[in-house]
Amino acid sequence: MAKKYILALIILVLIAFFAFNYLGNNSVDIYIDGENVSVTTHSISGIDTESLNKEICDYTINLMNDTTSDFSDYENGVKEICIRYGIDDAKINIDSSIGKNQIPVIVNVDGTSMLPTLQDGQQVLVNKSHDVNVGDIVVAESDEYGGIIKRVDDIEGDSIHLVSDNKDVSYEYINGALYEIKGISTWVDINDIGGVVIQY
Repeated sequence: MAKKYILALIILVLIAFFAFNYLGNNSVDIYIDGENVSVTTHSISGIDTESLNKEICDYTINLMNDTTSDFSDYENGVKEICIRYGIDDAKINIDSSIGKNQIPVIVNVDGTSMLPTLQDGQQVLVNKSHDVNVGDIVVAESDEYGGIIKRVDDIEGDSIHLVSDNKDVSYEYINGALYEIKGISTWVDINDIGGVVIQY
């Protein structure tokens, strides 16, 4: 009787060990705070997790600067990286300083066009998302002005009208010509929006 009990116990231990190590244990835990990324990979043995984690970190940093990508693109990109490493059933767990399944990015304000709301040199926290509403402050990539931080003034389909908060107008002589200096008013495509400012 004791031998049967010991044998049953050994079988249970082996089943538990197999289940823990080989069934449903492939996961990637990612944490993003707006500037830094940490990745922990839990997977079956034989995978170069150090290289995998580094590739996911590099991918995350690149994506944070890409206005055309959003959260679903990011999650799919991480899954594709895992598949290349032989982990085709990885569960991707993304957490951040602003909550689960969010991508925060810290951006520096450059210029005075958003005064008095935002100051030159100020850091703002952006939620990387294309979900914008009139009144939001967003970061965007403009064909005409480059990288900008502006307020959403109007939305027409996928076209977003952005304006500066600073309504002051001044005049400057530059190389003998008089120029009017005022805030930006421009249209961008929704895919040019890099994210919504959520903290400043």
